[in-house]
Amino acid sequence: MNHRRWSVPLAMLLGALAILVLPAGPASAHAELEKTAPVAGTVLDQLPGEVTLSFSEQVRLVTDKIKVTAPDGSRADTGKPAVRDQELVIPLKSGGPKGTYLVSYRVISADSHPVAGGYSFSYGQPSATPNANANGNADTTTDQVVKNTMSAARFLGFAGLVLLVGPTLILFALWPRRLSTRDPGRLALVGAGVLAVSTILELYLQIPYTAGTSLFDASGAAASEVLGTPFGAAHLVRLGVVLATVILLRPVISGRASKVDQTLLVILGIVGLATWPISGHPSASPVPTLTVVADAAHLASMSIWLGGLVMLFGFLLRRANTRELAAIVPVWSGWALFAITVLVLAGTAQALVEIGTLDALTGTLYGQIVMIKVALLAVVVGVAAYSRSITNRRFAPPPVVAATEDDEADEDEDDEPAEPAAIEDRDRRRLRTAVIAEVGIAVVVLLMTSVLVQTSPARAGQGDAPPGPFDTVVSTSLLKLQVDISPATVGQNSIHVYAVKPDGSGPQTVVEWKATAALASKGIEPLTVPMLGISDDHAIGQISLVSAGTWEFKFTARVDDLNQTTVTVQVPVK
Repeated sequence: MNHRRWSVPLAMLLGALAILVLPAGPASAHAELEKTAPVAGTVLDQLPGEVTLSFSEQVRLVTDKIKVTAPDGSRADTGKPAVRDQELVIPLKSGGPKGTYLVSYRVISADSHPVAGGYSFSYGQPSATPNANANGNADTTTDQVVKNTMSAARFLGFAGLVLLVGPTLILFALWPRRLSTRDPGRLALVGAGVLAVSTILELYLQIPYTAGTSLFDASGAAASEVLGTPFGAAHLVRLGVVLATVILLRPVISGRASKVDQTLLVILGIVGLATWPISGHPSASPVPTLTVVADAAHLASMSIWLGGLVMLFGFLLRRANTRELAAIVPVWSGWALFAITVLVLAGTAQALVEIGTLDALTGTLYGQIVMIKVALLAVVVGVAAYSRSITNRRFAPPPVVAATEDDEADEDEDDEPAEPAAIEDRDRRRLRTAVIAEVGIAVVVLLMTSVLVQTSPARAGQGDAPPGPFDTVVSTSLLKLQVDISPATVGQNSIHVYAVKPDGSGPQTVVEWKATAALASKGIEPLTVPMLGISDDHAIGQISLVSAGTWEFKFTARVDDLNQTTVTVQVPVK
């Protein structure tokens, strides 16, 4: 009975906990390719000595994943590519053949995520785009198994952190002396083991993740590269922190922890928590100091709150007596209130950085998920407030007062002694219903959170909508033009243009095609798109689009020596 009374206010918090239990994880936001030299799709009079790619943030090289392919399929690059601040420079061989050159790259952004792509330019005259895989492999994709396993390893790390932090904190701050520490101590050690396994797994997976290879294709050279990055250094530090924590846990578990032991554990905790934001996206945000601190605070609050609940429900509520619970729960309630406050403030700070504008909030998948989570949080807070009112009215300990003869007389005169018990049972049923509602909402929020972790932040400007081919029909007095651009994403795109007579009665012959593409919002002037007529009414072309945004395509179709028409098409590129 007493344990049920104490579990009511704690269970009430469980639903709200799920809203913010997962830290604001690194999504898929990476460095963006902002400009290239030569510009994509241009035709040059002479072959340049180097190719330069400019990114939105500093990047690191991936060995053997950067190349330039000549029109005949041979390697056109020479020597080693170099990174100068935010620019990737690729030296080219002199005397290359005329035609279209394909630039393929795979680099690592400041947030430790791979960024890959390619574009083409031509020397002398356009030709068929060469095959990037003709000589060596310049992978521009990430193995989906590796990506999904990496996400699972990160979640495993969060679970280990919770199981380590919660039991450790409760053991040296709130654990009653008369109770055995063996089982909670074992739980803390399990958490440390899970966290160590997760750290090692992430380190290994980062090798094929950055190199673009399969799960079991990890070379020694690639491993050395990963260990030499901030990601590798942070994970090695985290592994050392876990091992040192295990050593210091022994006096905590035995109940002989000194102030020095506790202080060292706190320092290790701060250092270990910092390895998450430092090795992830927060360190690469526009305001890294804010996002790193906010992410570390988010992790700490989540670990303390959820880990504390694990200890309370798993051990204290079953083993502690009423007097011990009366001393423990008020302290824990204060911690829980502070933790949820930090969670909300840290989450708000991160959301402001990752979303930034009202348009991004309402116009991107990331922002829409955040809005739904906020709405669900408001519902959970309302349910929790209702639960709290029932708890305060019916289950709070009554004040202790001395009984008088009048009180005894009043008690004897009570005609309906069973009514208070009936009301209490009704309130208990209402409270159980409210808690079930909280848990149900929490399940939905957890599902949404798992999606949010894998979604690009709104500030990335990539829209998060699933990409797909673009097609439209534009009519003029001379003809109808059907334009198909696929896949309408950053990178290589294929263009198909079909001409139909104005009345739609049949194909319209076109004797010459011209096309350009521009992105004024990013300062990209009109680029010439080489078009090849493969029949009287059908032409094809290829272009590498280097940035997301609404591109302006202009197509000019000359139907005879005197008549031609130009149409403009706005193409959203993801």
